[in-house]
Amino acid sequence: MNPDLASYRAARDFLFQHRTDQDTACAGFRWPQLTHFNWALDHFDDLARDNPRAALWIVGDDGAQTQVSYAQMSARSSQVANWLEGLGVARGDRVLLMLGNEVPLWELMLACIKIGAVLIPATQLLSRDDLIDRFERGRVRAVVTTAAHAPKFEGLDHHAPGPVLHIAVDGAPGWTDYAQAAAAPATYTPKVPTRPDEPLLLYFTSGTTAKPKLVEHTHASYPVGHLSTMYWIGLQPGDVHWNISSPGWAKHAWSCFFAPWIAGATIFIFNYNRFDAKRVLDTLVAKQVTTLCAPPTVWRMLIQERLGGWTVPLRELISAGEPLNPEVIEQVRTAWGLTIRDGFGQTETSAQIGNPPGQAIQFGSMGRPLPGFKVVLLDPDDRPAQEGEISLQLDASGGLPAGLMARYADSPEKTAEVKRAGHYHTGDVAQRDAGGYITYVGRADDVFKASDYRISPFELESVLIEHPAVAEAAVVPSPDALKLAVPKAFVTLTAGHAPDAATARSILVFCRDKLAAYKRVRRLEFAELPKTISGKIRRVELRRQEEARAMPPVRGASEYFEEDLKA
Repeated sequence: MNPDLASYRAARDFLFQHRTDQDTACAGFRWPQLTHFNWALDHFDDLARDNPRAALWIVGDDGAQTQVSYAQMSARSSQVANWLEGLGVARGDRVLLMLGNEVPLWELMLACIKIGAVLIPATQLLSRDDLIDRFERGRVRAVVTTAAHAPKFEGLDHHAPGPVLHIAVDGAPGWTDYAQAAAAPATYTPKVPTRPDEPLLLYFTSGTTAKPKLVEHTHASYPVGHLSTMYWIGLQPGDVHWNISSPGWAKHAWSCFFAPWIAGATIFIFNYNRFDAKRVLDTLVAKQVTTLCAPPTVWRMLIQERLGGWTVPLRELISAGEPLNPEVIEQVRTAWGLTIRDGFGQTETSAQIGNPPGQAIQFGSMGRPLPGFKVVLLDPDDRPAQEGEISLQLDASGGLPAGLMARYADSPEKTAEVKRAGHYHTGDVAQRDAGGYITYVGRADDVFKASDYRISPFELESVLIEHPAVAEAAVVPSPDALKLAVPKAFVTLTAGHAPDAATARSILVFCRDKLAAYKRVRRLEFAELPKTISGKIRRVELRRQEEARAMPPVRGASEYFEEDLKA
């Protein structure tokens, strides 16, 4: 084992050793200092040598199953690496992957890492304008997709800086057939060693408030940085880990690629055509899934079922993407005796804050800083405070946090803005209590004032979601002549509830009984919530909609004001 891999494994094994002792893990953990490191060649191939354990297990909607062992995945990815190089793909070339949860996605990711090519993961939901943006700002050199999505790329090559290689995993007219890779040698030898600071990934963020930013990660920031994510999830060798996530977004790389394979776990995928809570629960039991990570929307759908009817083999439950409401956590704990553990991170980072296994949980809190991260809350003047913007200390003892992006690839100005004054600024606001637990308040852009009181949308949404009629909610300021703004909730209802005055009255009364008067929801509108293609609520769109209203505001057809509903 070379010294760099030994250092990496020592850091991982230290976290294994202290997986339920966060204080000791944080005090003693140090990011490995690496000279040359290629995660696919050094770590994965070493882990895969003569290893028959399943690295990837995919179950289709029809029940068909595919399992690929670590040894097979290692050999197959080396074939793909050799084949891609034969087609002219070289170190530093940008490769856009628009694939679903299918075996070639994992083969190609490993292959590109081995080569030193730069990955641009892309969801299959992208529009033509989205793809043009990626071709132009991402400087795409090669595209890999399926025959069904190949037509989306017609006529786009002139938006790239040069000729574009087109590869279809299932064959498409005029495209190079991915099946040809099977004829390539199964042993790959790199042309040069990989430096940890070389670019590895380019992510276009989901754009909840603005045009997507182009986040650049290196061969250290995700492959090494996700040691913290592995620790937060609580992954162990031999686990069967299911992360309900779509390819193309950072969370997929977090928990469907790096974290489980750092630990030596099996990545499990259920490719259902349509989400069905009963089938998901049946699958958890039938496939003996041990660790489950799902976004809040999935957890909210699961609790619509009688969870106690399923004897699940799960050991760890994780929620990620947006803060999870305490009511959902309590319902799951009552049914299964397991606590959903929340955490916090961004496309720009690995997991920064979390509730690892074995720690006391405080409802509503994201937890405490994870090993390798020094988290500071900064006020508007960049001074430490008990409530402020979540920020990472960049001159922390033990070195810079490995799990932090290198830069925004197309914006030195934006990079300088978020890395100012010795800290990386996340743009998210939180509170810290005396015990060090951090509670999410909201995006800095989402927090607003009503009658001169500071309002956290998430706090109000957490109360709204407790009402049985509410499936999802988003709170934004609505203009008011007297108070400047009042809290307004946009609500999506659960099945069986009508969007009428009686339901609105029930929800508003429920909130009135649970919230201080200054926080009370004063207006409510039934609506489908606007979301990014990654599923995050676009509160900025709702906020702009409210800001554009004439004064005095005219009630919409499905909108209700508190004063109209008083008995």
